[in-house]
Amino acid sequence: MASYNQHPPPVDNAPPPYGYGVPANNQYGVPANNQYGVPANNQGGYPQPPPPGFNIQSDPYNHGYDQFKTDSQHDPEAAVAVPKATDDWNAGSFSDKTIRRRFILKVYAILFAQLLVTFGTICLFIFVKPIKLWVQNNLWFYICAYVLFLVLYLTLICCPNVRRKYPNNFICLGLFTLVFSYMTGTISSFHSTEIVLIAAGITAAICLAISLFAVQTKIDFTLCSGLLFVLVMALFFFGWSCLIVYYALGYNYILECVYGGLAALVFGLFLIYDTQHIVGGRKYELSPEEYIYGALQLYLDIVNLFIILLGLMGKK
Repeated sequence: MASYNQHPPPVDNAPPPYGYGVPANNQYGVPANNQYGVPANNQGGYPQPPPPGFNIQSDPYNHGYDQFKTDSQHDPEAAVAVPKATDDWNAGSFSDKTIRRRFILKVYAILFAQLLVTFGTICLFIFVKPIKLWVQNNLWFYICAYVLFLVLYLTLICCPNVRRKYPNNFICLGLFTLVFSYMTGTISSFHSTEIVLIAAGITAAICLAISLFAVQTKIDFTLCSGLLFVLVMALFFFGWSCLIVYYALGYNYILECVYGGLAALVFGLFLIYDTQHIVGGRKYELSPEEYIYGALQLYLDIVNLFIILLGLMGKK
């Protein structure tokens, strides 16, 4: 019997030796005495695909398997460049900036609508004589509005599910804006038209300057929550002291100016504090889901500042 390693006799028009593979009883597709996949003396055969699990890179002679490589393996420059984590641009930061920009636009759009409703209510109460007289003679309605204001404010502040869930958040915020606008319009009706308009213009200028300062400054006012709490407590007890003095000694304009100046300072700091929370880029910032909360805080800062300036400029 002829041995396995002996070559068969030549036949006309026959393929090269071992061109169509190897005996089927060899699980690796090549003779057992050849570790590189094809016979060493085969120069013109038809190379077979590598068996499963065969590592092309481990073949130092690379017998005919280059044809199974991809273009990127032949030419490293043809491979697609994958951005690394250290690249200047990455999708995560771009997405965060886009979300923050949309959040800011949404907050200020809501704030603009709130201020528009409030300013329209004030103009209605100071320019329309019957309405002006009615709100001045029915202060019980102002008290009811104040109670409803407290309920809505505490609901929006203390219940995250209410202020984050659409459309309940917009309904509550809309009711809050209407109630607070009525209160502001009632207060404005006790002042002359000129003083109200001047106070509104001064408030707009101050808020614009403070907002630009809050965006541009490198000072992080979001870390000053403790200071703001102390100022609020001082303002609260100083206000009660002023009331006691008024009832005991009568009205004192200088004392009212001091109280008004302190209140304006406190709400100006709150405006900076809330603006930096919304714009972001500081140690503490609002979540993109808190657009109702952000608009609510800015709205209260601006309108309270307007009421304080209105009180400092005197009554009719």
